[in-house]
Amino acid sequence: MTSRPEADNETTPSAVSASDSSSNTASNTRKVFVRTYGCQMNVYDSERMTDVLAPEGFEATHDLEDADLVILNTCHIREKAAEKVYSELGRIRKVKEERAKSGKDMMVGVAGCVAQAEGEEISRRAPIVDVVVGPQSYHQLPDLLQKARGGKKVVETEFDIDAKFDHLSDRAQKHVLKRAPSAFLTVQEGCDKFCTFCVVPYTRGAEVSRSVEQIVTEAERMAASGVREVTLLGQNVNAYHGEAPDGSTWGLGRLLRRLSEIGGLDRLRYTTSHPRDMDDDLIEAHRDLKSLMPYLHLPVQSGSDKILKSMNRRHTREEYFRLIDRIRAAAPDIALSGDFIVGFPGETDQDFEDTMDLIRRVEYGSAFSFKYSQRPGTPGATMEDQVPEDVKSARLAELQALVSEQQKAFNASRLGMICDVLLEKKGRNPGQLVGKSPWLQPVQLDAPDDLIGSIQAVEIVEIGSNSLFGQLIDRQDTTQKARPVPATVV
Repeated sequence: MTSRPEADNETTPSAVSASDSSSNTASNTRKVFVRTYGCQMNVYDSERMTDVLAPEGFEATHDLEDADLVILNTCHIREKAAEKVYSELGRIRKVKEERAKSGKDMMVGVAGCVAQAEGEEISRRAPIVDVVVGPQSYHQLPDLLQKARGGKKVVETEFDIDAKFDHLSDRAQKHVLKRAPSAFLTVQEGCDKFCTFCVVPYTRGAEVSRSVEQIVTEAERMAASGVREVTLLGQNVNAYHGEAPDGSTWGLGRLLRRLSEIGGLDRLRYTTSHPRDMDDDLIEAHRDLKSLMPYLHLPVQSGSDKILKSMNRRHTREEYFRLIDRIRAAAPDIALSGDFIVGFPGETDQDFEDTMDLIRRVEYGSAFSFKYSQRPGTPGATMEDQVPEDVKSARLAELQALVSEQQKAFNASRLGMICDVLLEKKGRNPGQLVGKSPWLQPVQLDAPDDLIGSIQAVEIVEIGSNSLFGQLIDRQDTTQKARPVPATVV
């Protein structure tokens, strides 16, 4: 099973790629190391942090020991998330002490959802931390760092999403001269659903949507910088309800139609969705828009009506089945992905079998599954009938085996197919590139480096355990440069 790239992913760190900072001279350039944990939205936030810091003379680095500023952008979904952050801070403390011996300073910041949840406790338990900043306040990083340089421990965890996106201004964006062919774009944050297993409403706040104008402007900039594919992000992305230029409110389907008009932006995706927010307009967008990729991540979590009610999902298994039927009628070739939690409090053998039955009936192209873990502050954590750990482990193994079979079958169905592949980066072997199929599968093939960033017709000639292997058909898309992009929102 692959790690889930959405909010309840097992925490995995990755350094953020450098923003362009050629306007800085060597004498005033400082290095920032950002380690990102968890969800795709955190990846987006980390990139925006480097954008905000670039005008202040910061250049991203992959070398922790070389950093003048270290930021941990944290995720609070998984069990013991905070303790993992404190453990990492212990390792950073040693690096900071070594740098101090040679007269080099290092500032340390903790951002993201653990910062939001822990607040002042982080400064108390980890005195090396200079700045604690929640996910809605990172646009203030330059000012917060300035305060910290004066010797003050800074904690900023206000919920003000509008201020954050208003401050991701032209000043920061001017430093983003080149992006990878595929990028994330946050359009909605927060959650009003209050599923009883989930901490997101307490760390990200209520559902708030960015305006259409903000999103289109950022998407145009991305396209101008070489981005060919954008994935729209939100805790409940299909609950998007943003203000349009005429003052009306648009849903996600209408927004996708507008983004499909941007020159150079050839592929659109979105994640993560809630079944209750999958409306007719969005389903029809899957039918109508060539640029909207045939892939949908639509978590259900359980196939048992009793457990769904206990989780406060506010839909039934039959409602989910009917929704899947409508989606497949509109887009027959769509690949469906889902999330499953096994061992939620009170889950019986029959409840688990109901989940297995749902998986068999839906037939997923991929799915992500986890053992239930108690999150402090959520209703599920105090429920009776907690399922023993060995039972959860056995059920998870059985479920993952079924999902793995379905994923292999879906991948095998692509054998011999010719499909468009977005070539994103070099592969492990010389002369090899790695790209992405319309169904979000990695595709490996032999191709020249100058095709990175282009979309090419590829025949799938072999199926691997996690990847497809392809053969280039022709070079019909010979340029990876974005076409001219309009400067204003229509």
